[in-house]
Parts: sequence; C-alpha cells; structure tokens
Amino acid sequence: MVLSAQDANTRSASADATRALVTWAAGVAAADIPDAILRRAALVLSDNLAATVAAESEPEVQAAQAKLIERSTAAEATVFNRTRARADRYAAASANGTAACWCELDEGYRVAPAHAGAYILPALLAEAEATGADILQVLRALTLAYEIVGRSAHAFAFAGMTVHPHAAFGTLGAAAGVGLLRGYDADTLLATVSAGASMVFAGPYGHAIDGALVRNLWTGISAWSGLRAADMAPLGLGGIAESLYDVFVGCFNTGAEPALLTDGLGERFAIASGYHKLFACCQYAHSAVEASLALRGKLAAAGRTPADVAEIKVETHPRGLTLTEVEPPTVLSAKFSMPHALAAVAARGTGGQASFGRDTLDDAAIGRLRRAVRLEPFAPIAPWPNDRPGRVTWRFADGESWSETIENARGGSDQPFSTTELTDKIDALTRAAFPAMPEVLKGLIADPQAAGATRWRDLVAQMTK
Repeated sequence: MVLSAQDANTRSASADATRALVTWAAGVAAADIPDAILRRAALVLSDNLAATVAAESEPEVQAAQAKLIERSTAAEATVFNRTRARADRYAAASANGTAACWCELDEGYRVAPAHAGAYILPALLAEAEATGADILQVLRALTLAYEIVGRSAHAFAFAGMTVHPHAAFGTLGAAAGVGLLRGYDADTLLATVSAGASMVFAGPYGHAIDGALVRNLWTGISAWSGLRAADMAPLGLGGIAESLYDVFVGCFNTGAEPALLTDGLGERFAIASGYHKLFACCQYAHSAVEASLALRGKLAAAGRTPADVAEIKVETHPRGLTLTEVEPPTVLSAKFSMPHALAAVAARGTGGQASFGRDTLDDAAIGRLRRAVRLEPFAPIAPWPNDRPGRVTWRFADGESWSETIENARGGSDQPFSTTELTDKIDALTRAAFPAMPEVLKGLIADPQAAGATRWRDLVAQMTK
C-alpha cells in the first residue's frame, strides 16, 4: 500500500494498539476476571453450544459434518450431533462451526456486527477437549478472545454491509481463543492473532440475503484455519502487529479508530455487551418481530385472523432495510428476509424456528403476506442502544390499521432476557439430542467457579452420555 502521512500514522497507531490489546490479554489470569464476567462467559458458551446442537437435524448440516470428519486422524473432540462422533480437533471444530450459526440462534456482539462466540468456541472447545483443559481455562480464553474480536470489529468498522462479519472476523476469533488457551506469551499470541486476521474471507454480506448456504460454512472453515494459525505462529509463520490494519483497512476499506482497541481496557469487558436471541432470524429484524408479535396478540380479541391483513408496513433502521428478499429460496434467506420474518410471525404467531423452517418457504398464507410487506426508513434513528428500532403497521382489508413500535429489541445488556428464559431456550434446543445437556449447562451457568477445576472433556462426557 502507498499511504499518506496521515494513513501511515493511523497504521502505526493501530499496530501499537493491537500490540497493547494482545499483550494485555496474554497477561490476564482467570483469577483477574470478575466473577460476573465469568458467569457471563458461561452463559455465552452454553447459549452458543445450544445453537450448535439445534442444527444437528438439518440435512445439509448432517451431510457437511459427515464429510468434514470422514478423514479424521484421531478421536480427540466431540461433534455435537446425535451420532456423538469423535474426531480430531480440526475436523470436530469445523463440523461444530458449520452448525454454529445455522439456526440464527447464537448470541452476538451488540456494539459492532460480530458473533464473537460463534467464531471462538468451535475451535476453543475442540482444543480444550483434546488437551484436557479445565473450565476456568476455557472461560478465561473465551472472555479474552471475545475482547479481541469485539474491539477489532468496533475499531475496524465497515461503512456498509459489504463483507459479512462471519467471514471478516471468524479466523481471527478462532486463532485468538486457541492461542489464549495454550497460554501463549504476548509475542506469540500477537503472531497468532495477526496471522488469523490475515486468513479471513471476503465473504459477501449479500450471500445471507440471497440464501447462499456457503455462508454457514464460514464459521466452520474459520475454526480450522484459526487452529492452524495457532499451530504455525510459534514456528515463525505468524503475522505482524500491522496485519489487522492492512487486512481491514487496506483490503476491506474499513475505517480505523485505533483508540477503540484499548480504551477502558480491563475496566469493562466486551463479552458483557453481547445479546442473546429467542427469534431464529437476523437480529436486525428483531425489533420488528417484537412489534409484530404484539400485534398478533390482539387478533383473537378483535375477532380477526391473519387472513384479514392486507398490508404490512415496516419502518426499520438502515441495516433492517438491507433484508429485502420477498421470495427466499432457502431457510438462510428466510432468516435474512424482513418480508418473510414479518409475514411468518403474522401467520404463525412465533418468532422461533417454526416461522423459518423449510415448510414456510412454500406456505401460501405466508407467501401472500410476504408480498404485502413494504419497507420504509424509520426516522429519526436514536443513539445506541435504540439504534435498531422497528415500527410495524398492519392495514386490514376494511381499512383499519394497527401499529406497534419497539425502539430496541430485548436480549441486549440494557434489556436482557432472564436466566430462566435462556435456560428454557437451551433446554428446548438440546434435550432431544442430548437429554443430560440442559441440566449440566444450567449448573455451569449458575456457578462456573464451582465447575472451574472440572476438565471440559469431563463436562462433555456428562452432557453427551
């Protein structure tokens, strides 16, 4: 790159801040992390694991997982599906990573577009099971890798929805988690994280809207690549402190705010600013889904049915306006379609998986309502956390209109779901495949310190017996 003096200064500042962030992470012990943050990490781990298990019956997931482990060289780590297959850590991480985001029920980072848990955990958990790491080591690595991913996504922000965050930050997250679990010193961890940053993908954001299922492979392949970045960096095949700037600004044309990599470091943790999902679709639609559920709840009392709805007007934020597909070809496209989400919620009265299954793609009632959805900008947009609002107006055939507004969907740190709501979700997603898993994860969430010395592989054995 040929850089102006100002850009050269920003590159240098980004390198210094990247080095400071990674050096800090390498030096933080589990005992240094507040108990509330460890509990949060246990919840993030459990929620993401449940989202992974939720996809185990999907035919494409079953086929991909079988293919990814067919040449496995060892029985080191568990693939979280009904077969309870064990494979080498690379194959298991890829298989679990492919399932991680399939159902769109994994948690995410609310400050910047990134699903850090899904990027970190498939590789981290496979490595932990293979090596006999204990729970506190896993939660430490997750917390600190989440810091690296979250701050990187915030500091190197995309101006528009061009590269999907699963592609842009997946390998970086996997590399960070594995390097931290292995206890790398600051220099080796920097080489690992920066190598991971240089091994990310140019995965188009629009692939999710178009329903290209390769998008669901990005987290799986990132898990494999991140493990290999962590293998190779100690051999001298690492990146440099400037790698993050060079990849994100130089290749992806993001912004760069180096101070965001280090501001308040150690005072607040990125993992505390995540969100959880009860709706099985892109989070950008959640405010509108909440509003639609409120409208749906009024139908019976008014003596109406979804068939009476003639038009659905959706006023949404700029990212919601990207979710435009009217005839989604796959379940992924349906989950990234505002017309589908609002139509299915109106027809079926739920924002859960029942509104986004294969059967909904050809449902005539849902199809009619999809074609009745009209998207418009919501104005004015308030500051965070009310920057993703939704207003939904139903116009009935007789001309009457109902409207509901949700400024900020539930699930973030400002309006969190209760622990009971999330453990109920985990139970619903995992019990059929792994009857013991809900109670084991519930115990981990309740008191991660009590489970701290337990090896992750022993917890996996309890969950999958």
